[in-house]
Amino acid sequence: MSNIEDFLSAEEEQEIIEAIRTAEDHTSGEIRVHIERSSKDETPFERAKEVFHLLKMDNTKLSNGVLLYVAVDDHNFVICGDKGIDAVVPENFWDTTRDAIQSRFKEGNFKQGIIDGILKAGHELKVHFPVEDDDINELPNEISRG
Repeated sequence: MSNIEDFLSAEEEQEIIEAIRTAEDHTSGEIRVHIERSSKDETPFERAKEVFHLLKMDNTKLSNGVLLYVAVDDHNFVICGDKGIDAVVPENFWDTTRDAIQSRFKEGNFKQGIIDGILKAGHELKVHFPVEDDDINELPNEISRG
């Protein structure tokens, strides 16, 4: 696959955005998805951390942002969280979330892999960062592209 526009259909993107909304309804955490062609000359993790910063995900009130980063042509993805969520999730959380996404990706079901990752992250965010009365959506829910 060489075109990030062909990675997901418009309908699939809307389903992903709806999954983000659903996950964020129960938490003060923030979830973003970023898709780009390649992580360039960086490792996927280094690029994901750079995108995390560019999307201002490290500026949330409780440091509880989660990014699902996908480099389409590289066949790589990373799921990472800010220090607040990273400090409280079970030790193997990021690995099990990665595995859940990866199993769907191997089937060619990219949309469902992303949704599974979002919902798994959302559940964990809900446990540790339940929605507050004064909660505001700090970051947009749309899929960003590089």
